[in-house]
Amino acid sequence: MERLPGFRDFYPEPLPSRDAGWSFEARQYVFNKWRETARRYGFREYDGPPLESLELFTTKSGDEIVGQLYNFTDKGDRAVALRPEMTPTLVRMIAAHERNYKKPIKWFAIPQLFRYERQQKGRLREHFQFNADLIGEADPAADAELIALLIDTLRAFGLTEQDFVIRLSSRNAWHEFYEGRRQKAEARSDADHEYEFFQTIDKLERTPPEESEKKLATLGSSLADVNQFIESGKPTTELQSILDNLTARGLREYVKVDYHVIRGLAYYTGVVFEAFDKKAEFRAIAGGGRYDNLVKLISGGKVDLPALGFGMGDVVLLELLKARSLLPKFAAVVDVFVLIEDESLRDQSLKLIHDLRAAGNVVEYSLTPAKADKQFKRAQELRAAFTVKFESDLKARVKNLKTREENIVAIGEAVTLLKREL
Repeated sequence: MERLPGFRDFYPEPLPSRDAGWSFEARQYVFNKWRETARRYGFREYDGPPLESLELFTTKSGDEIVGQLYNFTDKGDRAVALRPEMTPTLVRMIAAHERNYKKPIKWFAIPQLFRYERQQKGRLREHFQFNADLIGEADPAADAELIALLIDTLRAFGLTEQDFVIRLSSRNAWHEFYEGRRQKAEARSDADHEYEFFQTIDKLERTPPEESEKKLATLGSSLADVNQFIESGKPTTELQSILDNLTARGLREYVKVDYHVIRGLAYYTGVVFEAFDKKAEFRAIAGGGRYDNLVKLISGGKVDLPALGFGMGDVVLLELLKARSLLPKFAAVVDVFVLIEDESLRDQSLKLIHDLRAAGNVVEYSLTPAKADKQFKRAQELRAAFTVKFESDLKARVKNLKTREENIVAIGEAVTLLKREL
């Protein structure tokens, strides 16, 4: 039996294969960095169900998203889907209980997400994602706070300004550009038409110029005008406010205004941004922006709150950390290996093992009788820091495997000695 395409097995430690990065220890390492950084910024962790009503996702993204979902009709005859992203769940939760929380609300989550789509480099059919969202604040200071969190999260892994850049843009700037060209060309104006324009800009770097030129012409613009706007890179008032805020923090070198970024999702309303590796070897590391109308949409108009957030997937991040040799070496960590060379002392040894574990130490031993050299070899394989064994006179011999120093102490003193040494 093999696992399903696009899914991963997480063995305890990395294996010497193409799946070397998909280990549980590497995953936990990433999760811990995400959590530590978010909590330093005052974000609180939340979670929601992995299975949601299909309507939650179609309300946000339209019926076209169904082709990308793991969706089915459950035994209660409900149309449901595995969550492809976390934002709709968050917005549903906020809309239901926003009165219980002081604004702004700063929350983060690490959900597992599922999308039924073609596999490619940096994209699987499941992944874990760091989602950080700030709800209830419209000032650009909130955007700067979230971008600073993104920068410091990547820096927590040892990445520097030589490794990544945050490309900062604005849907508002593109809206003004679109309206100006549309009016000049006397082109029709509606939300679908503008979204089609946004989609064309979003795919600009991945589409042949002649195709983009043809598409833009039907939308009242031209590739030359678009490229000129992008190359100018002139920050809007809101973008300049964010840049000034990040400059005050000493983070300006991590950010650049880049109007190539527009984010393809329809619900973005203002500032948008993406993080990329500077060698351009991978897909976007993270991306996000403002979605000030989404709470109102999901709540049916009952709750109206400004909001913004970003998502950072584990797949691209792990590939980047491997490529930059920034993943630590993962191995089983054992504090003490208790050697039981005299079976008549097994009961006393089991008591010592339990006491050491109760004191917070990682302790291993041979479950069944084994020769002394075999037990010692196992202690070395597990990279144990110390071995302990009882002598016939009920003394404990404690050995530091790194320094080879030995101490012989009374049984009752072994736990105290090891606690001090460890």
